[in-house]
Amino acid sequence: MKTILVTGGAGFIGSNFVRYLYDRYPEYRLWVVDALTYAGSVQNLPAGALGSERYEFFYGDVRNGELIDSLVAKSDIVVHMAAESHVTRSIYDNRLFFETDVLGTQTVANAVTKYRTTVERFVHISTSEVYGTATTPLMDEDHPLNPMSPYAAAKCGADRLVYSYRQTYEIPSVIVRPFNNFGPLQHLEKAVPRFITSCLLGEPLTVHGDGRAARDWLFVEDHCDFLDRILHAKREDVVGQVFNVGTRRDRSVLEVAEAVRELMGKPAQSPIASIGQRPGQVFRHTCDPTKAERVLGWHPRVSFDDALTSTIAWYRENEAWWRGQLWMRKIPITLASGKKEMH
Repeated sequence: MKTILVTGGAGFIGSNFVRYLYDRYPEYRLWVVDALTYAGSVQNLPAGALGSERYEFFYGDVRNGELIDSLVAKSDIVVHMAAESHVTRSIYDNRLFFETDVLGTQTVANAVTKYRTTVERFVHISTSEVYGTATTPLMDEDHPLNPMSPYAAAKCGADRLVYSYRQTYEIPSVIVRPFNNFGPLQHLEKAVPRFITSCLLGEPLTVHGDGRAARDWLFVEDHCDFLDRILHAKREDVVGQVFNVGTRRDRSVLEVAEAVRELMGKPAQSPIASIGQRPGQVFRHTCDPTKAERVLGWHPRVSFDDALTSTIAWYRENEAWWRGQLWMRKIPITLASGKKEMH
């Protein structure tokens, strides 16, 4: 029985991935370590998992070297997702991002280095935010790294830290740079669930500036399918590599807000309102997934409209899950000018 350790496995992408593995691989033992900060919850764990012999949850911080060492020592695969992950919140409280994203990654990478003869692969989940605004029509893995926010800079530091450990210690690392994920179990601070819940509550949908900042929107289920392929690919095909994960198509934040309103049938009740432009805004991200297609045969399976429809249905049916997060949808930040705004 393989043991797969997922750090941050009670957060958005982490919990979706753990559920994916739990449902498909009954022969695997799944270990989750999570600090259960505001974006992580035991509500996100697979149904019935805590009573199962093949699932174990560890409440802890990835910066705890003793804990991480003890778990990595007994793991065959390590998937590192634990991170602070919101651009706007990183402007509000940037120190926590560097402590968790960089020092947490250092702790996990040190443990993998110590047990690199027994750990088969170490999958580090980075982000497309490390690239900054696109300088080419499609962004491949060689696109320059130009992080534009404290969050992006922290993730870029973690990304390059893992790369350096690969070069120095030959750890079995794989770096994954997913583009903008959305789907069930995502915190209301993020755009798609914020738009959906605003429609459900009959509120305006707020966008930064003119809303033309564009992203490549990836359904979390397709991301899980990609990670599944990373775990089961030939070692020589993926270890030491960097992979982008996205759809080749960008949509503006305004387009996404309009799509949510139309699918929910509430264009009049929920008008779109503009707030100030977010500092450190990336104006376009468009993924070039050619490498993922060529090496892993991966393609997104779910269309944007179907993914959005499915996500809307989940939030309609799970109000008890998100109702307590409403107060966290907006964050106070101080602009370079000294002006304070709610974003």
